[in-house]
Amino acid sequence: MEKVFVVKRVAEKLWASEAAIDGAVASTAMLMADYIQAGIELKVSAVATEAGATKIAAAAKALADARAAMVEAHNELNDLKLRIGVRTKMEGYKPVVIEPAQEEPEARRTA
Repeated sequence: MEKVFVVKRVAEKLWASEAAIDGAVASTAMLMADYIQAGIELKVSAVATEAGATKIAAAAKALADARAAMVEAHNELNDLKLRIGVRTKMEGYKPVVIEPAQEEPEARRTA
């Protein structure tokens, strides 16, 4: 198989991984915002919600670290591509668009 096709296949997996991580980062940020807002709306003290907020923040940090590692991997793979003689510019990354969360129907809002 030609090198350029193998490189393209790997690049597509890389872009998919980057997009998945970006989506998870965005979703986690929205989760934190909604969690804080829910505490305010339900009049739950910050003390009571702190453990959950800390866990969400830890997950966000882990995702940020994963994103940084993926960017480093991207750079390494690009260097390797050039070292093996593939000069083709690989294009294909599509940013993830996160839609705002849909409101739950009234019937489901029971506590």
